[in-house]
Amino acid sequence: MASAVSDKAISAIKQMVVDGRLKPGDRLPTEKELAETIGVSRNSLREAVKALSVIRVLDVRQGDGTYVTALEPEQLLESLSFVLDLHQDSSHLEILELRRLMEPIAVEQAAPHLTDEDFAQLDEMLAQLNADSGIEALVASDIAFHRLINHRCPNAYLSTLLDSLASSTSRARVWRGLTDSEAVERTLAEHSRILEALRAGRADLARAYATSHVAGVESWLIRQGVPPDASADGTDPVTGA
Repeated sequence: MASAVSDKAISAIKQMVVDGRLKPGDRLPTEKELAETIGVSRNSLREAVKALSVIRVLDVRQGDGTYVTALEPEQLLESLSFVLDLHQDSSHLEILELRRLMEPIAVEQAAPHLTDEDFAQLDEMLAQLNADSGIEALVASDIAFHRLINHRCPNAYLSTLLDSLASSTSRARVWRGLTDSEAVERTLAEHSRILEALRAGRADLARAYATSHVAGVESWLIRQGVPPDASADGTDPVTGA
């Protein structure tokens, strides 16, 4: 019953935000006032506030009060990043599937917003890699390359979500690099195609190349037939332990 009452308080606070009665940065009424307004006990209200603070809707400041956060996508999606981290070894294929479905859209939407400075940075990222580059450098460059493009997507929720998905699949990409001798050359070629399509203003081509790029990692993982957190002999493929 206590849980149902807390849910009522959560819904009420959420509605206040949706209705505009509480705006980003606003301080909540006192605990006594808010509990009476909603019609719940102060204990139930505390549970609701705690739950909403966990997902970064509310910010509890000791000795100062409780405030509505800025409600930015980066804050609101933090809890999803935590969940992805917990499941990163068992859900690589599912996460890669999400990237394949969503990242090409972000690339396409980012195309008209990329600046000359952005292209210079992307060129530099590619120039710093070669066949002798280490796997860790390759994965770091891969994440940075996609992050820069995705951050030019005008949909902040999409770009923030893709940040979480990219970091959650980095281990799979390290494993691929360790077992695929052509991983660096292939990644550079795929990145170059995406970049040149964007530079030419061909958002449609960039979207197609981005789809193929993520699908390549996904297909490789399917072919392995084993999760990237364990090799055939039971050792960690990245650390060897």
